[in-house]
Amino acid sequence: LFISPLVAITTVDFGCSGRSISIMGPKEIYLILYNLCACAGWSVVFAGAVKTVAQGVAQDGLAGALSNVYATEGLATFLTYSQTAALLEIAHAGLGLVRSPLFVTAMQVGSRIVALIAVNGSVEAQNQWGAGVMILSWSLVEIFRYMFYASALVTGDATKKTPFPLFFLRYSLFAVLYPTGITGELTVFLKAAADANFPGADYGSGVADIVNFVYATLLPIVYFFGSPFMIMNMVGNRKSAFKKRFAKPPPPPRGISFPVDDKEKGTRSSTPVNKEILAAAVGAVNPEKAQKIRNARGYRFTYVKHLVGLVEEQCKSPEDCLKIAQAGLDRAYELFEFIAPDGTAVSLKEAMAAKNSEKFHTGYIKGEATREATGLEVPYKGKTLKGEELKTQVRKWVEYGTIEPSAGEAIIGCVDNPKWCELSDKYFVLLGAGSAMGPLHVLLALGANVIAVDLDRPNIWKRLIELTKKSSGSITFPLKEDQKSLKTEGDLYASAGCNLFTHTPMIRDWLIDLYKGKSFTVGSYAYLNGALHVQVSLAMDAICKDLSEKRPNTSLAYLCTPTDLHLVPEEAFRAAEANYKEYSSKPLCAIMSLLSQGKFLRKNARTVVSGKGGDYYLINGISVAQGPNYILAKRMQHWRAVIARSKGCIVSSNIAPATSTVSVTQNRTFAWAYEGMPYFKPYEIFAPETSNAVMSGILFSDLSNPKSSGNPKNALNNPNQLFSYGSFNGGNWRCAYEVDSIGETSVLIYFSRVAGPYIAIGSVAAAAVGAKVLGFV
Repeated sequence: LFISPLVAITTVDFGCSGRSISIMGPKEIYLILYNLCACAGWSVVFAGAVKTVAQGVAQDGLAGALSNVYATEGLATFLTYSQTAALLEIAHAGLGLVRSPLFVTAMQVGSRIVALIAVNGSVEAQNQWGAGVMILSWSLVEIFRYMFYASALVTGDATKKTPFPLFFLRYSLFAVLYPTGITGELTVFLKAAADANFPGADYGSGVADIVNFVYATLLPIVYFFGSPFMIMNMVGNRKSAFKKRFAKPPPPPRGISFPVDDKEKGTRSSTPVNKEILAAAVGAVNPEKAQKIRNARGYRFTYVKHLVGLVEEQCKSPEDCLKIAQAGLDRAYELFEFIAPDGTAVSLKEAMAAKNSEKFHTGYIKGEATREATGLEVPYKGKTLKGEELKTQVRKWVEYGTIEPSAGEAIIGCVDNPKWCELSDKYFVLLGAGSAMGPLHVLLALGANVIAVDLDRPNIWKRLIELTKKSSGSITFPLKEDQKSLKTEGDLYASAGCNLFTHTPMIRDWLIDLYKGKSFTVGSYAYLNGALHVQVSLAMDAICKDLSEKRPNTSLAYLCTPTDLHLVPEEAFRAAEANYKEYSSKPLCAIMSLLSQGKFLRKNARTVVSGKGGDYYLINGISVAQGPNYILAKRMQHWRAVIARSKGCIVSSNIAPATSTVSVTQNRTFAWAYEGMPYFKPYEIFAPETSNAVMSGILFSDLSNPKSSGNPKNALNNPNQLFSYGSFNGGNWRCAYEVDSIGETSVLIYFSRVAGPYIAIGSVAAAAVGAKVLGFV
C-alpha cells in the first residue's frame, strides 16, 4: 500500500467492514450519498466511452475507436469531476469518517490526479488508444467499487450481506483492470512527456524538463516496481474476503466461553467482558478509575490509557498490586462460562470446583537417542553458540542494549553451571507443547521429561512423538484410551491430546494425579488470535492456579511479550531517554514526526511513577493494533505470576524478544517492518530457534539460581518488578521510540533499501535534467 499504481482499485475502508447498522446516523447517510453520486458519475463516463467504442470500432478499428474515447461529448467534464471528487476521500480519512489511513488514501487519490492532469493537458495523450483503455478501466472498476461500498453501508456487512455478483466483481475485476489500466496510464504518461505543448508554454522550459522527467522516467520506474506489490496485495485481499464470505458458521460454543451479552441475538462480545475485568481489577483500589473504564467509548482504540492507569495504581504499594491482580482474575472466573457438551452453562469458577467423573488415560514415549547436548546451546545466524563463544555474544547483546544485564547474567550462569541444564530428573508441563515459542526442542535435547498438552489432532501428535523418539527426553500426554489397547501408531496419534477450552477441569485433574511426588514446572505457551487468546489464557490460568496451590513444589513459567507495559530498571529507562535525544536530531526522524503531527516516533520513556518502595520506571511497548484481547490475555498471566510468587511459588516470567515466527511474518507489513526496525538501536529481531534457546536458558536459571528474581525468597519493592529482570526484550526497552510508533518508518526504511539502486539511477537522471535546465549541458 505504500506505492499505488494509478488504477484506483483501492483498499480504502468506507466505514462498513463487518459493521452492523441498526439506525443510520448523519455520517452513514452522507457516505451512502457520496458513494452513490460517485457511482453515477463514473457510470456516465463508462456509458459514453462504451458508446464511442461501439460506434467507431467497425470504421476505425479497435485502436482507432479507443483513441476517440476522450473526445466523446461531455466525457472529459464528467471524468474530471468524478475523479476530482475523490479528493473528498482524503478528507474522510483525515476527519475520521472512515478508518482508512490518511497517508495511503492521499497516495491513492493523488496518483489518479497525476494521470488526470496528463490526459487533460496533453492532446497527444488524449488522442491515442491508451487513453481510452485507461478511462474504460477506471470507470468500470469505480462503478462497482462505489456500488459495493454503498451496499455495504446499507446492509451493514461488507463481507456476507452484499449481493454476491457485486461482491465477486469488487474482488475480481482487478485481475483484468490492473494490467489494462496500468498499460493505459503508462501510454498517457509517455505521450504527455513527448508532447511539446505539455504542460504549456506559460511554465517555461525548466518546468517542462522537470515534468518530462517525472512522466517519462520517474513514474514508469515507480510503476515497474510498485505494480506487482499492489497486484499481490489485491490477490491477498480477495483471498481473505472470499474466505470470510464462505466461512462455515462457527460451531455452538463449548467449554470456556465469553458470556452472552445480547440474549435476543445470542451474541458473545469480548469488549464488555474485557472492560469489566479491567474495571473490576482497578476498582479494588480506585473505584473512580473503574467507572471511567466502564464508561469508555471506542475502547478498541483507547484501552491503552486505562491499562496505564491500572499499572500506575499497582505501583503505589505491593498490597495494591496484589489486590488488583486478584480482583481481576476473580472477576474473570465469575464472568466466563463453561459450557458442557449438552449446552448447559455454569461459571468457570463453578466448573473448576465441580467433581469430574471422566478421566484421561496416560500415554508415554521415551526417546531413543543418547544425549548429545551437555549444556546450553544457542543457534544464531547459522552457527551454534556454546561455552565461551556464547558468553561473548551475550556480552555483546548486553553492551548494545538488546538485552538487559540480568538476562545476560542468567544465560552466562547456565554456561558456567552445566548442572542447571541436566534435566533428566526434571518434569516440565507444556500447555501448548507445539507452540513456536515454546521450549520443547531444547527440553528434549537436554533429556527432560516433558508432559505435553496440545490439541487432539493426529498430525500434531505425530510430530511431537517423532521429535521425542529422535531425542534423549521423554513425553507424557493425555489419551482418550488405554495406550495398551492402541494397536498402531496411527491409533496412538488419534487418541492423543485434549482441548484446553473444553477439557479444562479434566486436564487439571489428570495433572494433579500424575507422577505423585515429582516437582512440576508448568509453562503456559498456547497462543490463539483475537478473543480466543483470552479464552485459552484463562484455561491455562485455571490449570496453573490449582496446580500451584494443590501440588507441592510446583513452579510456573511464562513468556512475556515485549509489546506490553512493563516496569523497567532505571538504567534501561535512562538509555531510552538518551537514545530519544540522539534520534530526535536525525533528519529522517524529525521529518517523520513532523509529517505525522507526532503520531509517528513517540517517546518511549514515560513519566516516572512514585510509590511505596521508591520510583518506578515504565516503558510502553503496547501495539494498539494487537487489540485489548491480546493485552488482557497477557495481563492475566502477569496477575497469576505475581499472586503465585506472593504465595511462595517460584515463577519464571521473562520478556521474550520480537521473533520472526511464521504467524508474524506471514503478515507482509509486519515482515517489512521487522526488516527496518534495527535502524532504531538497539533493536534486533530474532529467529524462533534463537529465541527458544535463550529463553530456555533464562528459565533454567530462574529454577536453579537461588538469587533469581523469580524466587519468592528474594524481596522486590513491588511485585510487578518480577518482570523487570531476566528481560531478553530485543531492544524494545532502550529504544528511543514506542514500538507502536516506529512501524511506518521501519517499512519506509526497508523499501528505501530495496529501492536504493533504482533511486540512485533516478538521482543520476534528475541531476542530468537539472544540469540541462541550468545550462551546464
